Amino acid sequence: MSTSPDLTATKKRSILLPWRRGMTEGLASSLRLDLAAGVTLAAYLLPAALGDASLAGLDPQHGLYACLFGGLVFWLFCSSRQTSITVTSAISLLIGSTLGGLAGGDPTRFAAMAACTALLTAAIAFIAWLARAGSVVSFISETVLIGFKAGVALHLASTQLPKLFGVKGGHGDFWERMDVFFHHVSETNGTSLALGGIALAALIVGKKLLPNKPVALFVVIGGIVAASFIDLGSLGVKLLGHVPSGVPLPSLPVVSFREVRELLPLALACFLLAAVETAAIGRMFAEKHGYRLDSNQEFLALAGVNLASGLGQGFPISGGMSQSLVNESGGARTPLSGLIAAGIMLVVALFFTELLRNLPQPVLAAIVLMAVASLVKVKELKRLWRLHRSEFFVAATSLLGVLSAGLLQGVLIGAIISLVLLIRRASTPHVAFLGRIPGARRYSDHSRHPDNEPTPGVLAFRVESSIVYFNADHIFDSVSARVDASREPIRFAVCDLSTSPNIDMAGARMLQNLHGEMARRGIAFHLVEARSTVRDMLRIEGVEEKVGRIDRFTSLAHAIDDFQKQPLKS
Repeated sequence: MSTSPDLTATKKRSILLPWRRGMTEGLASSLRLDLAAGVTLAAYLLPAALGDASLAGLDPQHGLYACLFGGLVFWLFCSSRQTSITVTSAISLLIGSTLGGLAGGDPTRFAAMAACTALLTAAIAFIAWLARAGSVVSFISETVLIGFKAGVALHLASTQLPKLFGVKGGHGDFWERMDVFFHHVSETNGTSLALGGIALAALIVGKKLLPNKPVALFVVIGGIVAASFIDLGSLGVKLLGHVPSGVPLPSLPVVSFREVRELLPLALACFLLAAVETAAIGRMFAEKHGYRLDSNQEFLALAGVNLASGLGQGFPISGGMSQSLVNESGGARTPLSGLIAAGIMLVVALFFTELLRNLPQPVLAAIVLMAVASLVKVKELKRLWRLHRSEFFVAATSLLGVLSAGLLQGVLIGAIISLVLLIRRASTPHVAFLGRIPGARRYSDHSRHPDNEPTPGVLAFRVESSIVYFNADHIFDSVSARVDASREPIRFAVCDLSTSPNIDMAGARMLQNLHGEMARRGIAFHLVEARSTVRDMLRIEGVEEKVGRIDRFTSLAHAIDDFQKQPLKS
């Protein structure tokens, strides 16, 4: 059967430029803001790319190539409008620590294996997209994100404070870096702190007086101009320094099949880091700006950017938190800001690398600190503590996980706790025991509405969840305990299945066993208001043969009325 042109066009639109869905403003109206944000983002991406390349054990230009080629592709496939694709410290450290032994000290082989890892990461991301594995990211709850964002803010602040103060920075987790910072804070460079403080003050004032204006861009330009007229280097201020010029032609890295197999575990780890961090960043911005993130689509975007990075002699990349925050704070409305940043990086790499030599590091640190300040939601944390203690525990664990184990581990720890709490809730669903609403023929939870009228001799209950293998025993025990606790004899038990969308084999057999238990106690048992899929399962498992016909016409009120009309048996 052939595919119609309209259907084909729809499929293409769903893959390319998915971020345009639901946009309320035209591209022309957002382009001005995206242009300013792109320039600011490029100014931040360049030093970040060069610095993280050194963490990966590569020459600085390889980080530049990764961001440049990845940025030229990301906007085509991503669904997030503010996420910036970049090299990250987590993946860079992973590459550097793993490939050091495999490359045997050969820089050329090291670079080829790093590029091959990016290509393998792209292949894994593409397979994940085909398998529609993006739904897995949904297990990262909003509560986890609250803690994650606060942890990320502190994590990034600990990396920028040494640059702002002009002191030695540390490695490791948040606590180790802060320990190094406080041990060296007495060595603060006054000029660095003054320059960074002025930049930070300008950003704060600009945010209040000039909202949605590219204040960060003017701060960057001001820093370069100041360093051009004042010899800041002689005063101990760290500058960006030399940036190599030119870009390579896309090509496949030269590696053996044996090396490809050795790189597969590393590529899988890079994909997990990239997938979790990119999805967490995208969800954060989607919630803030009121649009929907397609987590599965982000896998396709990761496949595209890592393919481009690998062909361009880069290494694995993903969404970067600090870069994305700089992008958003610069006024970005669409991913075109990332394309603009990549275009600027290309032009700079080809012709103007010397202009960035005088960019002061304290200015860049001020931009990042300003961007991350909005991540700490103190009011949200207080609200969770006051109203939802278990959710506060999840957020706090995610926060501490980020600070102690890194971004990926922090998210995974919080996600695991959320999953455990979800399973706990699902395994102990609320079983509502019902009473008749006064003056009506409807029934609702007696514990929530004590004025509801109980029906003498009748136990009506409703399971407010699906009935499946891991909660069947809880439901059985809850109903049995209610019968035991009843002050008057129960003659009729009726289960309202209207709030149970699904039932599995174990759930059906539990209802069959419950019917047997009620029969042993001399209690009639009936099921009402089951959905079609539930009725099908109950018939397949023979439950209907035991408890009587289950149809879509008999309501709870009808079943109780019919029972009350029957003569009382001795």
